[in-house]
Amino acid sequence: MFLDRDPARAFMPYPAVPVPHAPSGPLSGLTFAAKDLFDVAGYPTSAGAPHMLAMSGIKTRTAPTVQKLLDAGARLVGKTITDELAFSMSGKNAHFGTPVNGGAPDRIPGGSSSGSAAAVSNGSCDFALGTDTGGSVRAPASHCGLFGIRPTHGRVSLEGCHDLAPSFDTCGYFTRDGATFLRVGEVLLGPDSAPLPQSPRVILAQDAFGLLKREVRAVLAPALSRAEAVLGRPEPVDVAPEGFTALYWAMRYIQSREAWTVDGPMIERYHPPLGPGVADRFEFSKAVTDAQVAEAQVIRAAFRKRFSALLADGAVLILPSMPDIAPLLSESDESLNDYRNNALNLLCLSVLSGLPQVSIPLASRSGAPLGLSIMGPAGSDLSLVALADRIARSASA
Repeated sequence: MFLDRDPARAFMPYPAVPVPHAPSGPLSGLTFAAKDLFDVAGYPTSAGAPHMLAMSGIKTRTAPTVQKLLDAGARLVGKTITDELAFSMSGKNAHFGTPVNGGAPDRIPGGSSSGSAAAVSNGSCDFALGTDTGGSVRAPASHCGLFGIRPTHGRVSLEGCHDLAPSFDTCGYFTRDGATFLRVGEVLLGPDSAPLPQSPRVILAQDAFGLLKREVRAVLAPALSRAEAVLGRPEPVDVAPEGFTALYWAMRYIQSREAWTVDGPMIERYHPPLGPGVADRFEFSKAVTDAQVAEAQVIRAAFRKRFSALLADGAVLILPSMPDIAPLLSESDESLNDYRNNALNLLCLSVLSGLPQVSIPLASRSGAPLGLSIMGPAGSDLSLVALADRIARSASA
């Protein structure tokens, strides 16, 4: 890394190797970090796993998405810690440590883009790249008090990035403020293929809010009012009439099968020591059957068709980012796994549909941040980013 200090413990301790960037451009003057899934010439790529680091070698080519930011004038300051093989949501890496949540230091940062969220929330850089497969940008954004986006699936290139579950994997990013969020989005996302109308139809995911505890709904109520002041009064809708449980298992079975396809051969050959939770998830992945995957694919296809129709014609959906504030660092692995499973009920909507979701830092509880999310049709990503900036500015006015 290129920083003198790393109080957030967010960065991989690689020796600093020069990474050229354009002397001017739309992101000139901004610094950024890249999750250690992305290749950067002159550095290894660990994917959060010592065995992968040992096998990596020094990369000779920079991932196109990282290069795009460099070409726009942004300066890379380092590669950030990720949860092991990106297959976790706690932000705790058994091998490289737990980055510090800048919004609530006594709580987990959330993963698997934990280092990227920690670097931004602690002010070590202006923005950071993360990836979101099952929630790995949206969860830490909510936990650390940041803007974060999971883009339309396939919108941002993941060439030169270690996979987890390719049909779910996306590249997102974090910022502390809406203006920077929009500035980076204009470069990284590019123009929308389906921009939102000036006055979009607004929907409230009432069944998603129904999953929350009463005290969480209470602290999100003022944030919801601020969003409504910009967007207009929403129509309450049940977005998962088939039930969140069916969607949860569909996501888990598909993600698990793809994760085992990607990393299973390495695990079977070398038997690397995997951290708590990660080992259990790969053991589960190995046991997923063809019948479970086939049924999950049917559920995904039906949900995707119905949910995309719900957001057709430029509708905006308001929903919770996470079920609650980040758990305490002292909570047990069992408790963290329960929290992860509850969170996946909310996070699976964007994952299974492939539609974009933005988390906006609008609320807090017990002194810790909590996000509110908006979603839109495929290809409306930059419009959502601009809306997030407007909502945040109206909230602080």
